[in-house]
Amino acid sequence: MKYRITHSTLYKYSQLVGLCQNEARLQPRDFWRQQCQSSRFDISPEPNDFHERRDFFGNRVAYFAIQQAHQRLVVTAVSEVTIFPRQSRDDLVNLITWEQVRDQLQGGPGQSQMQSQSQSQYQQQNHYDELLDAKLFLLDSPMVITSAELANYAQSSFLPNRPLVQVVTDLMQRIHVDFTYDPSSTTIATPLSDVLQFRRGVCQDFAHLAIGCLRSLGIAARYVSGYVETQPMPGKQRLVGADASHAWFAVYVPGTGWLEFDPTNNAVPFDQHITLAWGRDYTDVTPLKGIAFGGGRHTLSVSVDVLRLE
Repeated sequence: MKYRITHSTLYKYSQLVGLCQNEARLQPRDFWRQQCQSSRFDISPEPNDFHERRDFFGNRVAYFAIQQAHQRLVVTAVSEVTIFPRQSRDDLVNLITWEQVRDQLQGGPGQSQMQSQSQSQYQQQNHYDELLDAKLFLLDSPMVITSAELANYAQSSFLPNRPLVQVVTDLMQRIHVDFTYDPSSTTIATPLSDVLQFRRGVCQDFAHLAIGCLRSLGIAARYVSGYVETQPMPGKQRLVGADASHAWFAVYVPGTGWLEFDPTNNAVPFDQHITLAWGRDYTDVTPLKGIAFGGGRHTLSVSVDVLRLE
């Protein structure tokens, strides 16, 4: 499956901006189910400085600075991505329980190596390195703070000796049923305690909620940003630019890797989900952020188009 994604952001300022510096995480990642064939930026006014790098999590980051006075900034990223055919991994993930995963993540190097003693030295080291990387996603992050409240909500999904994939699937389904999608109910700054209390939010909130629940019970989980293809209603014409950014989460399964879940749509992301970046929470993967000197008040509008090419 191939897609072309056009993500355009428009800032309008009430006064002149003399200088702005920005970071964009708008270029899709390459990993086992996805490959980015091409990606380019159209930025107006034209930047005086532009360069790319990889951040701590391996996400593609474009930095640009504009040093001429302007009252309007347009940043458009156009990317083409291939999503690979589904690969079944059910035989691997259905066997390991959530308690086994929790214990491996909380164990030290000696315990990890003891559990892997029948493997080759290379496999042992790879297994330990993966566990060490996953431990980062057990820790509190700026927008996801573990709590007894989150653990209590998650507890009914964490039945004794239940396979981890079943635990997370059940949690995803419960969030989908218990919470109402309501764009007017939260902002980027809304704490998880409010989301849990009022049972309303958007995809970002539901991803953060699931991550907080899992981390509160010792399971590593990370935040994923990207897009999901939407289909028009029967008989309706497809609207260009009417799509939106999306968010979901992934859970680490030792020996298998990261498995993704989308509580907003109650689905396992695959051929309609395009990944931009991942991190501990939204603060690590903000699509576009920066600082502007001057400008007064501003308005922001975003247009996203996810077009299937075949």
